Amino acid sequence: MEKIRINFCSSNKHKYREVAAILGDQFDLIHRPVEVPEIQGEAREILMRKLADAYAVVKEPCIVEDVSLCFNAFNGLPGPYIKDFLTKMGSNALYKALENFEDKTASAICTIGYADENVIEIFQGIVKGKIVEPREKEAFGWLGTTQTITQPDRDGIFEVEGTGKTYNEMGEEEKNKVSHRFHAVNKLKKYLMELHKK
Repeated sequence: MEKIRINFCSSNKHKYREVAAILGDQFDLIHRPVEVPEIQGEAREILMRKLADAYAVVKEPCIVEDVSLCFNAFNGLPGPYIKDFLTKMGSNALYKALENFEDKTASAICTIGYADENVIEIFQGIVKGKIVEPREKEAFGWLGTTQTITQPDRDGIFEVEGTGKTYNEMGEEEKNKVSHRFHAVNKLKKYLMELHKK
């Protein structure tokens, strides 16, 4: 079977590598460092706008994604604004903001969108867990030192339910089998494999 060619529109190289690893060898994933403005809104609205803007630039089948970290005690915030919260506060202050709340549960959500000349499809991966005191080590995102933040999904404060580990404490291979991105990309992969059978 011929490889499925698709553009991944993001300026983040690490996201690209993770998505490529999850999609596997059946795909020819092209990294397109397209900068698209992020609007205010819910995760789906934000993604739809990013997807439309990215497709307008590349004019070929493409995918974009957005991540959210939703604290149940905060009624879903910071949600898609997690990167902004971390840039301003850092993970330690974000963890401490939950100190007076008994409920430390949270959900990590990856929303990924696919567009070509005929269709737009949206997929979500959700992983439940809880917010823990920062377990920092060299990595990217959801960390305490703002200068290391390049994307909000490789974290030291979100412990994945049933594992006792944060993503920060997992190797790439382990993370790519349980993460919110894995669940979203896997749904996308199944959709694209079916689409290209036709």
